[in-house]
Amino acid sequence: MATHSNQYPCSVKQAIKQQAGLLGFEACGMAEAGRVSAEASLRYSRWLAAGHHDCMQYAERYCDVRDDVTLLLPEARTVISVALNYYHEQCQRPDVPQIARYAYGNDYHEVMRSKLLQLAAFIEHQTGAATRVCVDTAPIREKYWAQQAGIGFVGRNNLLILPGKGSFFFLGEVVTTLALEPDEPCTMACGECRRCVEACPGGALSADGSAADARRCLSCQLIERRGELPEWVAQVKGERLYGCDECQLCCPHNAKAQPTGEPLFAPRKEILNLTAADIEAMTQPQFSRIFAHSAIKRAKLEGLKRNLKR
Repeated sequence: MATHSNQYPCSVKQAIKQQAGLLGFEACGMAEAGRVSAEASLRYSRWLAAGHHDCMQYAERYCDVRDDVTLLLPEARTVISVALNYYHEQCQRPDVPQIARYAYGNDYHEVMRSKLLQLAAFIEHQTGAATRVCVDTAPIREKYWAQQAGIGFVGRNNLLILPGKGSFFFLGEVVTTLALEPDEPCTMACGECRRCVEACPGGALSADGSAADARRCLSCQLIERRGELPEWVAQVKGERLYGCDECQLCCPHNAKAQPTGEPLFAPRKEILNLTAADIEAMTQPQFSRIFAHSAIKRAKLEGLKRNLKR
């Protein structure tokens, strides 16, 4: 991408990256705000047209904004992408209903938003520029901008992989009117490795890494699906209750994943030790207490009880 004119000096860019590090972000990069590439826009349109978003109907909304990040913030000049580690070595016993690791601790939306707001406040105080923070509830192509900002590449599992660090990361953005020198996009790729494609229980991943089919993704079905699950889910889900980490656990880039330093992502004992009997007997007040400030509340109590069924 072309560089900006009248950019702020490099020292401001470095100060922002330093502040991001102080807030706990493991990676921070900058990209020039604007429209996504024609290829990225076409790929997303084809993904929708094929029905690969399945029950995630929100993916159909605000496609114009997803294509042009400046519609999120007038006169936006830079997208600042950050990554926050959530990996923890402590995990559940294999004999209890399995929960995806990202949901072991506090809801990442709350944690990420708080940190992004602090980073945005720092930018506004230092430069007077306008900002807008985005977590994955905003219509923004997070992985696209993260790759453009140089912090990682999109693997065959359709997750962002940080070189040398892996994929157990949440992504967030600060869109700003501040003009900063863009970082070089990350050009790495998975090469010939297809472990995630072969390991995916539902066969949701394409061999060329071009798309993930939510109709065959256990994570999507167990978390996003309302009502009855497709028949194939019971055949392959095993002990999974909420989400699926298979495409990450088999990935060579995660072989040396380091534990997060964020205490709010520390696994909650009540979540780690949940048994099938606990969930079957759970009342709504118990659900609300146990999963307060937890991403698991998205599935609702009826969703968890449904997911237990064989």
